[in-house]
Amino acid sequence: QVQLVESGGGLVQAGGSLRLSCAASTRTFSSYAMGWFRQTPGKEREFVAAVSSSGANTYYADSVKGRFTVSRDNAKNTVFLQMNSLKPEDTAVYYCARSRYSYSRPNVETGSYDVWGQGTQVTVSS
Repeated sequence: QVQLVESGGGLVQAGGSLRLSCAASTRTFSSYAMGWFRQTPGKEREFVAAVSSSGANTYYADSVKGRFTVSRDNAKNTVFLQMNSLKPEDTAVYYCARSRYSYSRPNVETGSYDVWGQGTQVTVSS
C-alpha cells in the first residue's frame, strides 16, 4: 500500500520561507502526477500546486503563484513545495497527494487524487 509522509512544516514569520517534503513508499512514484493541497478549520481542502509525473510541468493556484515552487526528485520518490514570501493567510495544514491515474495530467480537484499524506501544519505569524 502506498504511503505518503509529509515533513517540513512549522512556525515562521510573515515573509519567511519553508520547504515541505513528501516522501512516497512506492517504486511507481515516477508514473504519477503529485499535488499539494491545504486546509484550514471549517473550510474545504484547496489546491495549491501540482507537478506532472516527469516534473516537466507545474501548476499553481493564483494565490501562491510566484511565491511557491513545486518540484520532484523521482530518484528519491519525493515531491517538494518551496514556499517563499509566506503570508498569514498561508497558515493551514498542507497535504501531498498522488494522482488517481498514472501519467494523467495534474488536476486541481481533490477527487483526482486517491492517496493522501497525513498533513503537516504550517503557521505564519504576522
